[in-house]
Amino acid sequence: MTERLALFPLGTVLFPGLVLPLHLFEDRYRRLVADLLEQPEPRGFGVVGIELGHEVGENAAHRLAEVGCVAELREVTPHPDGRYDIVAVGTRRFRVKELDRSRPYLRGEVEFLPEEPGADPAPAAARVRRLFRRYRQRLGAAGAGPLEEIEPPGDPVALSYAIAASLVLDGHEKQRLLEHEDAALRLEAESDLLARENRILDVLPMIPAGQFLDGSFTPN
Repeated sequence: MTERLALFPLGTVLFPGLVLPLHLFEDRYRRLVADLLEQPEPRGFGVVGIELGHEVGENAAHRLAEVGCVAELREVTPHPDGRYDIVAVGTRRFRVKELDRSRPYLRGEVEFLPEEPGADPAPAAARVRRLFRRYRQRLGAAGAGPLEEIEPPGDPVALSYAIAASLVLDGHEKQRLLEHEDAALRLEAESDLLARENRILDVLPMIPAGQFLDGSFTPN
């Protein structure tokens, strides 16, 4: 089964559970929000990563990622000049099957992807928790602290997305994490990435600004 979904190309990757604030000023996205507000709740649109091109301007995004995430509207603040400030939360992943350019904003025929824990995610989850604690400790030592104590989600699917949102990676690596078939595979990949980032912080301290570190990830 597929569904027609309004699409919003972005230069960043949205994960389920991640809070997404946006300031919308382009005519096509004003129209998108106006159309969504005419629909019953829940109101959502699809965020897809831009693999080639830019966010602003018609046809500026030349190539889009195949897998994206639904952003569900939670807050909408209209401005007198027609602009909107919105807050959305990532909910579920989808795969774009076909693009529809018949409206001012892009739409796509999408199929929604299952959220499976995978085969025995517990060992990878334990490694990720341990490595993530070390990651935060190294960030604090590098000058990012003091960091608030945060307990990562217990559910392996939610944990895999929380860690994906927290890591400072390039867009291609983030996209690969979003595309993993299940939580166990995503956690295995994150274990490798956290080990790599910890080694880097040991040698060359830096201060990333991951979304999970500043509280913009929500399990709701």
